[in-house]
Amino acid sequence: MSLKDQFDAAVAASKQLPERPDNMTLLKMYALFKQASAGDVEGDRPGFTDMVNRAKYDAWKGLEGTSQEEAMQQYIDLVESLQ
Repeated sequence: MSLKDQFDAAVAASKQLPERPDNMTLLKMYALFKQASAGDVEGDRPGFTDMVNRAKYDAWKGLEGTSQEEAMQQYIDLVESLQ
């Protein structure tokens, strides 16, 4: 099974976890998913009043420079640890 296939399976599995992860874990999952699927973050950082999207942007920005393959593997490992 290719890394992309494993990643796609992990994305599907993430929607069927036995319990909802805490917010910090969800933020990490979001950032890893975005880095794996789109690469480094682009665009302006959301304003101070948009706290949710600002947190998402910051989490994704923290992975800048991580290869898409490495982000896929980290996402797979994280989802497996939550199952």
